[in-house]
Amino acid sequence: MLILHRILPLLVLPPGICLVLMVAGLMLRKRLLVRLGLMLLWVLSLPLVADSLMRGIERPYRRIPVERMHKADAVVVLSGMIEQTEGAPLGEWSGAADRFEGGIELFRSGKAPMLVFTFGQVPWQSSSRPEGPMLAKRAMALGVPGSAIRVTGYGANTAEEALAVSALTGVGKGQNKRIILVTSAFHMNRAAMLFRRAGFVVEPYPVDFRDHAGMRTTVLSFLPDAEALDHSATAMREALGIGFYLVKGL
Repeated sequence: MLILHRILPLLVLPPGICLVLMVAGLMLRKRLLVRLGLMLLWVLSLPLVADSLMRGIERPYRRIPVERMHKADAVVVLSGMIEQTEGAPLGEWSGAADRFEGGIELFRSGKAPMLVFTFGQVPWQSSSRPEGPMLAKRAMALGVPGSAIRVTGYGANTAEEALAVSALTGVGKGQNKRIILVTSAFHMNRAAMLFRRAGFVVEPYPVDFRDHAGMRTTVLSFLPDAEALDHSATAMREALGIGFYLVKGL
């Protein structure tokens, strides 16, 4: 089921949907479908369009100074920021490293007595090492006491991660738990919704913003770009995920 949840969206998100349209157009000899696929690929590759989509999915969040955050029972950092590379025992940082840095800063500021990392391993990569223990080691190397760090059990997606954190912290046993949830801004709407459903009082701490707010529009904003296509796909995937869990929760 999880694999289907991962594969099916590829057919309705760029560049998958663009490829489907073009292949269908070639097979059915429908030039309109080919042109539609090419046009969609071009439009979603424009930085101007990608920024608009990302801005919509990151709303209403903005980066929050740590001192403005309330105290909580735990700081929960969602995995998804390490690339495993041979010769790097603790992996290498990906673009979402702000999640780790945000969690460390919150803990050091005394916002919670516990720092929780999610397990971070998907089923089809069972030979790879889980990310959570690597993040825990990185945190201890920066001076965070091992006694304050927790790593959840296995969770294949954000919904399962929320339940894993719930089991780890005792939610569902008559104990109300307030957490500071740290994840990428584009992922925060969906993550916060799922953690609230798991029984937490959630205070979001969004990081890793992808919307280039304040950037001046130039001629480059209208030229196709691979990073822009990736941002468009990310924003659309998150919107699809939010819609799925909203319908599922009805």
